[in-house]
Amino acid sequence: MLVLLPPSEGKAASGRGAPLKPESLSLPGLADAREAVLAELVELCAADEDKAREVLGLSEGLRGEVAKNLELRTAGARPAGEIYTGVLYDALDLASLDPAAKRRAARSLLVFSGLWGAVAVTDRIPSYRCSMGVRLPGLGALGAYWRTPMASVLPEAAGRGLVLDLRSAAYAAAWKPKGEVAARTATVRVLHAPTRKVVSHFNKATKGRIVRSLLTDGAAPRDPAGLVEALRDLGYVVEAQAPGRAGTPWALDVLVDEVH
Repeated sequence: MLVLLPPSEGKAASGRGAPLKPESLSLPGLADAREAVLAELVELCAADEDKAREVLGLSEGLRGEVAKNLELRTAGARPAGEIYTGVLYDALDLASLDPAAKRRAARSLLVFSGLWGAVAVTDRIPSYRCSMGVRLPGLGALGAYWRTPMASVLPEAAGRGLVLDLRSAAYAAAWKPKGEVAARTATVRVLHAPTRKVVSHFNKATKGRIVRSLLTDGAAPRDPAGLVEALRDLGYVVEAQAPGRAGTPWALDVLVDEVH
């Protein structure tokens, strides 16, 4: 099972350990694309702080994020699972998983990123600011930029098992499963059962709990139908919509009564 996650906008501070070692990151096929984004981002932030804030979509109060990007090559690095914070990651709570569940997380979780493309939760990275919605002056819109390198790397990473796609729309734009990979991919919406509406905070927290439940239980569904069964066994109320045509993902709705 491969689980695709969005990053968090807010991030923990960089660590005090060794700085980034790009060659150590997972998915080495993305190395050249990562270096191109990293180089342009650092150059942009060094050349003109106001322009960098505009490009990155940062308010005056977030001016310090530009300085953070200047130090990407020298700042201490921490596992991505510690760098990413926010509602989904609080609910997932990787640090409190038992050793077996942590090993499953290391094998199965990929976090998409405007800067790195995608990283494993064990990859050591510095804190940064660069969303997938950014349009860099040289490379252009990052969502479009990442499509070509992702298309050659992600199908191999997906292997032959289930792909559970929990990304937000901006990050989903960087790679869309196709063909037989799409046929074993499932996307998830979390709906407030009484209203049948998506509530953003609630949606993220429930997705974090879903991933935690699967990791803790040791569930290993191999296809979307198996995922539906596994989630129901874990107590979730799931409505599944099988694809209307070959080569398209399954769409799952998880219904929850309480918004919290």
